Amino acid sequence: MIRIPGQPGKDLCDSHIGITRRDLLRIGGSGILGLTLGSLFKLQAASAKSEKSDSRGPGWGKAKHIIMCYLQGGPSHIDLWDPKENVPDNVRSAFKSIPTKIPGVHFTEVLPKLAQVNDKFTMIRSMSYTPNGLFNHTAAIYQIMTGWTTDKVSPSGQLEPPDPRDFPNFGSQIVRLLPPKVPMLPFVMLPRPLQESNVVNKGGTAGFLGRAYDPYYLFPEGDDMDMNKLDRIKVDDLKLPPEVFTLRLDRRAHLREAINSGMKEIEKAVSQYNLDEYYERALSLVVSGRARQAFDLEQEKKATRDRYGRNTFGQSCLLARRLIEAGTRVVEVIWPKVANSDFHSWDHHVDLTNRMKNMSGPMLDAGLSALIADLDERGLLDETLVVAIGEFGRSPQKGVSTSGNSNSADGRDHWPYCYTAIIAGAGIKRGYVHGKSDKTGSAPTEDPVHPAELLATIYYAFGIDPATIVYNHLNQPRELVQASPVTKLFA
Repeated sequence: MIRIPGQPGKDLCDSHIGITRRDLLRIGGSGILGLTLGSLFKLQAASAKSEKSDSRGPGWGKAKHIIMCYLQGGPSHIDLWDPKENVPDNVRSAFKSIPTKIPGVHFTEVLPKLAQVNDKFTMIRSMSYTPNGLFNHTAAIYQIMTGWTTDKVSPSGQLEPPDPRDFPNFGSQIVRLLPPKVPMLPFVMLPRPLQESNVVNKGGTAGFLGRAYDPYYLFPEGDDMDMNKLDRIKVDDLKLPPEVFTLRLDRRAHLREAINSGMKEIEKAVSQYNLDEYYERALSLVVSGRARQAFDLEQEKKATRDRYGRNTFGQSCLLARRLIEAGTRVVEVIWPKVANSDFHSWDHHVDLTNRMKNMSGPMLDAGLSALIADLDERGLLDETLVVAIGEFGRSPQKGVSTSGNSNSADGRDHWPYCYTAIIAGAGIKRGYVHGKSDKTGSAPTEDPVHPAELLATIYYAFGIDPATIVYNHLNQPRELVQASPVTKLFA
């Protein structure tokens, strides 16, 4: 809904509209976003720090955008992109090993399309951390999304619900420090929240930065098995009601200065902000149609939509590309199935072979391979980071319990000690394998990478020092992340 401040008078089309203190700052009533567009831009700029111009080595500052494909649930590295030969039967994957574009590097047969584009990205086969209570999903998700662990972890690894005192999602930190330069939503999360059981969106908010830096939550209606729900996206807060035309909206905007002149007390209250600038930016976002056009997947060719896969993950990856093209800084594509669930989930405690081969595997293979190749073909990969990672891998041995869960003989439990991540674009090496796992995929033997180091690498790619200080809700100084970037990943 669009509301324009006004005051009764002959110059107004709608003489019944009055003005309130809230109306003055209100431009778009976003039910999903939870704040006004004007406030969003205002608060971002108010606390944004200037972008550093110095160069610290390969890859520094090359990224202008990031798409994180978050494989919530913890995919099995052994059954996807780090298969093992000459290992016991209870370790060996049920899937055949296939060659890739990189000589000597093999994937499993589950990923034939990614095997043909892995010369465009880096594989980190040595992701690793010691659990310390992070064996279960929500605690591990919080770590990779914020770079910090939480003090309140139950024995089962579950967390409390999101709290305003939480550490911010890395995307919120990026758009705070590097606000977008075009009238576009800076940070979008889709198509569902981070979740395990009843803990929803922990690690998916701006936390102590405040709601101005929350993502735009694009969670279409429909359950997780509804593969067509991206076709029913609603962005009503970003389009004009039928009775309001662009010319009429612009006309009302010109009246604002006259209205403000009669409201000295409000002017004094907002004097610290450049209200004109933020009003115009928010108005520009609504009127320009940039965001609305980006959300319109019908503008894509049928062949392109088919290439990504006609399912929630594939179409989310396609939408992520469209958002990046339109100027969005950060897009997080959350795997469209809740962590601890059955069909299409990566949480393969049981029935791994069937579910990975016929459900989750093909969705990942088509969507991620199309995203990386499409960005490259359009010249967008040079300035866009693409990261695909889960909160952990799966246990090398099938049928054993590592986290208190029961597992069938065709299931693997949670395994944070060694797993694989994919990273591409913005100066990242092409066709490179970083690190190495041991003969059973149990632990790194070379160059281990902690999730916090991966986040530090992301900040570094944006030209942001990972040691940059932010202040939490108690005004205490905290680094963005307590880790160093892995500069070996950059060409």
